[in-house]
Amino acid sequence: MSSRSGAPLTHQLEPYDWSNEETAAYEAAIEAVNGAVSAYSALIAAEEGKAEPDQGLIERAHAARSQPPRDREGLRSGDREQIAAARRHYAQVARDVRGGMALHFQLRAAASQGGVAGRERRADAGR
Repeated sequence: MSSRSGAPLTHQLEPYDWSNEETAAYEAAIEAVNGAVSAYSALIAAEEGKAEPDQGLIERAHAARSQPPRDREGLRSGDREQIAAARRHYAQVARDVRGGMALHFQLRAAASQGGVAGRERRADAGR
């Protein structure tokens, strides 16, 4: 990418000396953001692969998946608080989405088997 003058944008950046700690923290934040995008992508793919996908869920997941890359672009390598907050937030988002997927699939499986009560009735009937 280049600026209006045609010079690469990287030539306009001020020099910045990163410590190993800052580099690792920044990379961890980037990985957390990417993990959230990946979790949303997995949710979308899993839902789209179903015989009767929930279009509302797919649309919400697509919308939610668009935010992390925008936030990633706004990360400032020298802002330790912002980097730490992004890492915490997006690591939690990824866990929540993946956890929600697991719960969603458990609930869907239970519903297809008549729910928890239905399984219990079938188990009782077999005794």
